[in-house]
Amino acid sequence: MKMILAIYNVAVDSEVMDAVHAVGVRCYTKWPRVVGEGQQTGPRLDDHIWPGANTMMMMVVAEELATKVMAALQALRDNIGKTEGVKAFMMNVEAQL
Repeated sequence: MKMILAIYNVAVDSEVMDAVHAVGVRCYTKWPRVVGEGQQTGPRLDDHIWPGANTMMMMVVAEELATKVMAALQALRDNIGKTEGVKAFMMNVEAQL
């Protein structure tokens, strides 16, 4: 099993959801508003000085599906550009209850 953690601009939530659903993801956990700072996007702190926020989504999937999810997110990132802040990280899941 693999865990994919995706962090992206709230403005592209529907595009991310379409991309992961298209490859077969049905179960996930989402944090709708998170703040932070990226190397290319700069701060998104959801305040009047640094407006904007991100969404964080976690998916635990089989390894074969994880590869498809990462490819779909990379294609989305390539399409919309890095400034929209689509990032994804894939990690091993050692145990699941």
